[in-house]
Amino acid sequence: GEVLQGHVDQTGAVPVPGGHPVDVFIHENIELKKVTKKTADLLDSLAKVPEETFANFKNVLLSCFNDLMDIDKHYQRKEYLLFPYLEQKEITGPPKVMWGKHDEIREQIKGCIALLKEPGLTKNDLADSLDLIFYPLLKALDDMVQKEEEILFPMAMDLVTEEAWWNIHQQTLEFGFTLYDPPVDWQPEGFEKATQKAAKEGADGTIQLPSGSFTAGEIMAILNTVPVDMTFVDKNDRVKYFTQGSHRIFARSRSIINRDVRLCPPPGSVDIVEKILDDFKSGKASHAPFWIQMKGKFILIEY
Repeated sequence: GEVLQGHVDQTGAVPVPGGHPVDVFIHENIELKKVTKKTADLLDSLAKVPEETFANFKNVLLSCFNDLMDIDKHYQRKEYLLFPYLEQKEITGPPKVMWGKHDEIREQIKGCIALLKEPGLTKNDLADSLDLIFYPLLKALDDMVQKEEEILFPMAMDLVTEEAWWNIHQQTLEFGFTLYDPPVDWQPEGFEKATQKAAKEGADGTIQLPSGSFTAGEIMAILNTVPVDMTFVDKNDRVKYFTQGSHRIFARSRSIINRDVRLCPPPGSVDIVEKILDDFKSGKASHAPFWIQMKGKFILIEY
């Protein structure tokens, strides 16, 4: 129900259809607030954490901050997709102020992650930093949600045309979603999926490669039929694509699109991923295979 109905803004004026860019922003905010709450609860419990479990506590906290870092994609979509339309309508103040806030928040999250990764970090060090950087960051994230939902979204719903929202919607996946993968795809009446059509077919419907050619529909069928899970990470270490075969071993959600690959694995294995990336970039290695046991099967993972 709720997903399909979308949300109504504060004034009750404009209902937002499910999958519409504003509906996606709002759902991302719901997920974000779950993480800020979980993180605040963890930080509140710091005093009670015994020294012997502090290392594990730090890892749990680190994975929360990795999740919070995902807000970068939500902010980039505001900055590069939504703000230009507001600026065309001569609304320049709120975007400028918000963009500045986004940058501060990004720096604060990086600061928290860097501190949590400090090799000698003690429980007391962390306790001393709570009021200095940790709590202010969580407050800044929650305040931004409030500003979006009370000011930005109602204003944008009033000012931005359906056609502009459609353009924003079609470019959204280039930036990726934050902590959320929309279950419905918004399709306003009277608008063709022009960009998607072009992506599926190319000029004459084929993608020409040195050893042959196929349409995008054919390559999708091939990639989803080959009996392996594949995830593609580009030269900037960002996840760009994953196969959607019927028997995936590791579940993947489109919320990982454009996420830094270092933020995808659990914090305990981040060092391994870091080392693989370094070895690939320095030319020291070109592949990194290893076996794991899972659900009664031996599984080969190869980077």
